[in-house]
Amino acid sequence: MKKFITLGLITMGIFGLSNTTKAQIKIGYISADEIIALMPEAAKVDTALNQYQQSLYQNAQDKQNTFNEAVAKFYKDSATMNPSLKEVKRTELQKTVQELSGAEQQIQQQFEQKRQELSLPIQRKLQAAIQEVAKENGYTYVFPKEALLVMPPGDDIAALVKKKLGIKQNAVPKTTPVK
Repeated sequence: MKKFITLGLITMGIFGLSNTTKAQIKIGYISADEIIALMPEAAKVDTALNQYQQSLYQNAQDKQNTFNEAVAKFYKDSATMNPSLKEVKRTELQKTVQELSGAEQQIQQQFEQKRQELSLPIQRKLQAAIQEVAKENGYTYVFPKEALLVMPPGDDIAALVKKKLGIKQNAVPKTTPVK
């Protein structure tokens, strides 16, 4: 999320500079994460992501339980199985173990993909609002506060972007920022 906003803001600044080489440079700063945390859409995304994550873990737990039952059945029935059937069942169980061993990583990948999918509209909405505020107020550059250690004097445009998005000035974040 930060990379997306940072890249967009820097790109906007570079293109803006080419059009205003002799004009006065006006610099603004914003914390995109703070704004996103205040957006009502972020709370909905956070809730949806929590539910999705729970369902992923529940699905993995169901697979683990099914595997445990299959192992127990294998040990129970193995005494009466012929050697070739035992080998086939053992191979199936080993394959299942391999699938289950990568489950945590797969869950994290699926979750991150879902997070990106759900947060993209919020990021686009914020980016559009920042661009509109910059254009309306004559900002040549708008930088993310978190990206720079030393910066020239500039304006915090968070209040203008909040107004553009319809967020109350004294709003308190309802969620953690969606990244």
